[in-house]
Amino acid sequence: MNRRTFLGAASVALSGGLRPPLATAADDKMPTKFQIACMTLPYSRFSLSRALDGIKGAGYGFVAWGITHKEDGKDVPLLPKDAPVEKAKELAKKCRDMGLEPVMMFSVTYPEAKDGLEVITHRLKQAGAAGVPQVLTFGHTKGGNHKLWVERFKLLGPIAKDNNVTLVVKQHGGETGTGEACAAITKEVDHPNVKVNYDAGNVLDYLNKDPLPDIKLCAAEVRSFCIKDHRNWPKSEDCGPGFGEIDHYKLLHPVAFTGRAMPLACENIFAPLVPRPDKPEGVDALAKRAREFLEVVTAGLQTK
Repeated sequence: MNRRTFLGAASVALSGGLRPPLATAADDKMPTKFQIACMTLPYSRFSLSRALDGIKGAGYGFVAWGITHKEDGKDVPLLPKDAPVEKAKELAKKCRDMGLEPVMMFSVTYPEAKDGLEVITHRLKQAGAAGVPQVLTFGHTKGGNHKLWVERFKLLGPIAKDNNVTLVVKQHGGETGTGEACAAITKEVDHPNVKVNYDAGNVLDYLNKDPLPDIKLCAAEVRSFCIKDHRNWPKSEDCGPGFGEIDHYKLLHPVAFTGRAMPLACENIFAPLVPRPDKPEGVDALAKRAREFLEVVTAGLQTK
């Protein structure tokens, strides 16, 4: 036995022959309470009621509100941006009566839009009234306005706090296409109710940038995820988690031990390369698969 082999054997013996758990660097922190949710967005071709039935039937206990649903053949907003806060409360009650806890809703406007401040302010009030903890926003794919975003987010932070809501901004191409860029904004805003949502699929899709190094640069600011995978081969296409090129173990590892509740909201659950289901039962099956995949990943990351 040479010196290198002896030292290696001694090291294994001293450690009891056990490989250290994946998350040893964060052993002093409590596990993150991952809230695996399905957005109603994948069910946009169907009614809201069918979406909620499908999500519940697929085994979810959490839901994120999408944007529109087909009602009598028309695209109808799930919650109009100017809807009274009572409407948000009613929708939240409907979800909770089914055993689905709402964890996120869209602002459905860009922060830099002319009416962005007004719309997001009302969205925060809707979310507060409904008990929805996060409002999601993002910028235009062609860019943003860093100065204006910071100015508006500094105004929105106290409003979010008053309503017990966190405003989260995700990557959507342009100047805010990475988590690092979004975190630079939230750090400058410096308010506990304005944080980052991470969308790995968008980072890989819009910028063709590997999200795994990027998540490490913003993990401390991340409070939720829009779950969406992406493939660059054989063609560029977003897809459900585990169908693409993103390693979700590596993606979620930096936030696996924060002690916080953290929604993982499935935005895209679809299989690549094949047509999307034209019947809701097909969406149900994909929703169930996405939940089971994320449950396996998160359980593995937090097993010691």
